[in-house]
Order: sequence, then C-alpha cells, then structure tokens
Amino acid sequence: MATAESSKASGSNGISSNATSAGTTYELPWYIYINHPLSKPIKLTQSPHRVEKYRPTYLNDIVGNSETISRLQIIAKDGNMPHMIISGTPGIGKTTSILCLARQLLGPNVYKEAVLELNASDERGIDVVRNRIKGFAQKKVTLPPGRHKIVILDEADSMTSGAQQALRRTMEIYSNSTRFAFACNQANKIIEPLQSRCAILRYARLTDAQVVLRLTQICKAENVQYSDEGIAALVFSAEGDMRQAINNLQSTWAGFGFVGGEEVFRVVDSPHPVKVQSMLKACWEGKVDAALELLQELWGLGYSSHDVVSTMFKVAKTMPGLSEHARLEFVREIGFLHMRILEGLQTLLQLSGGVARLCRINMKEDDFVV
Repeated sequence: MATAESSKASGSNGISSNATSAGTTYELPWYIYINHPLSKPIKLTQSPHRVEKYRPTYLNDIVGNSETISRLQIIAKDGNMPHMIISGTPGIGKTTSILCLARQLLGPNVYKEAVLELNASDERGIDVVRNRIKGFAQKKVTLPPGRHKIVILDEADSMTSGAQQALRRTMEIYSNSTRFAFACNQANKIIEPLQSRCAILRYARLTDAQVVLRLTQICKAENVQYSDEGIAALVFSAEGDMRQAINNLQSTWAGFGFVGGEEVFRVVDSPHPVKVQSMLKACWEGKVDAALELLQELWGLGYSSHDVVSTMFKVAKTMPGLSEHARLEFVREIGFLHMRILEGLQTLLQLSGGVARLCRINMKEDDFVV
C-alpha cells in the first residue's frame, strides 16, 4: 500500500489548473490537467473499501485545513487536549482528525481501551449518556502521563437536546480523566452550554488541487487507468468532499475498468456539465429554442429537476465568457428556481420557465418585437 503524502508535501506539489489537453474540444474551468502517465489497468477482486484503506492514521497525512491541523499537532505534542467541537461539511476529515489525534495522544496500545466512539448509527439518547458514557468516564484505564480518556461523538448535531443537556454535568465531573470531542456539520445545533465548554474548530471544504493530488496518489497505488477528464469529473461532482470523490473513483473503476469523464458522470448519475454549459451559453446568447431543446434532452435522460438545477448552479459560478454582472444575474435566477423546486414544483414547466428567464437577461427590447 502506498503511504499517503503529508499535507506539507501536498502544498509543495504544484498542480496546474489552467492547462488544457490536446484532445479537449471544450473549455471548462474545472478541467484540471494532471501530468501523470497512465498506469496499466489491473482488475481488482475482493478489494477493500478505498475510503477506509486510505484513511489517514496520523495528523501529518490529513489533506487540507493546514492551520487547524497544526493546532491539533500542538495539542498532540503537549498532551493537554481540551473538550472540542469540529464542524464542517461532510467528507473533509473531521472524524479522521479526532481519531488521528487520539491515536497520537494515547498510542496504539492504550487507544482501544481509552477511546469511546459513538456515531449516528448508535443509540445516543439520554439513557446512553447516563449509563454508557458515564460508565466509560468512571472506568479505570492506565494512561500515559498527562493524557486523558477520549469520548468521540460523531454527528453530534443529531443528538437530542435532552442527551446534550445530560452531558453538561458529566463533562464537568469527569474532566480530570475524560475529554469529549464532537464532530458535527452545524455547530449551531450544539446547545450553548456545551459550546461554552469546548474549543470550536471549523473546517473548510478541500480545494480542487488537494482532492486531485490524493486521487492521483490512489490511482497510482492501485494501478487504476484514468484520464484527465475523469479526474476533473470526480473533482467537479465531489465539490470538496474527499469521501465522495474516493467512493466515486472506486465505483467507476469497478464498473467500467476505466475512469473517464463520461464514465464518472454515468456513475454519479448527474447531468454532464458540458451539456449544461451549452444550455447556459444558449441562454446567454438569447437562443430560447436551442436552450429549451437542450433542457428537453436532459429531462428525457431521466434527470430530476434537482439534479439539473444543481448542475446549472455549479456550472454558472465558473462558466467562462460571462461578465460579473451577468454571472450574478444567472446565479440569482437559478437560486430562485432552486427554491421553487425545493418547495415541490419539480416539473419540466418550472425548469422551462427558469431557462426562459435566463434567456431574458441578455436579450434586448427589440428581440421581443413580433
């Protein structure tokens, strides 16, 4: 198994995001050229899950959020871990960071006995707090000097308010021997008394270059044959979510034996951004009929309204050829369209009306004269 590069190494490896491939007939800002030779394809049977196989085991191996990771490295070195809340979007390394910190603080021998991890699949009501967590906090464990037992509560924002209230006194009574670490998507769903007892760390989404670097490392380690369009498609569909990018990589390789742009979008089952970009270009040029034909084509392929409007938003944010004012107008109209779709109006008529409003942005008054 290939060893993962550290975050420092990832920063020193420059990845160009502006170069284009000779075989590319379209221009997209999310197209990233990676100067790596293609590896020979090797069929993998009974292979482990890539997300778990390449999950970092030390803080140095975690990609992204380097400032926050450096703070955790200082805590791992000093040994005095505070109660903490790590918040951020899914797939950016929140739980992995806590696990790496616990592993470095306690060592591999004590780790299994001194760490209690509860995630969303476990029952975490008030009874669990009163019995299981309190029992773990009372348990006697031989620890290295200056270290504490660690309770990891993953997706803590889904805990009931009563369970969170019950944690308040437990955290205070057993603070000399046990520290709590919460991982959540939204820190504001943690009650204020718990927030005041914790250090809050906020994680940002991973950049495209960071996701590309880790994906290419995995492709080389697993001898996966890929194209530059395939890696770009994985990055585009993941939106900074490393877990989703690796899952899509494994699914595409297992299903097609090659990671290309078309193959990736068939696996993730979302509209191809090239088609969506063509539709938005037609809107910008005021070609209503052409834009509606492209929309009808996407609808006929079976994509839902939510899939179409989500891809429209992602493409409009970075589509070349639009002025800043036009881009803002496009994003505004797509936002209103998305809001109506989420309210339940998921029809082709609603999408067609949104496309018509986009066409109207750059049309002149003379174009409306019959």
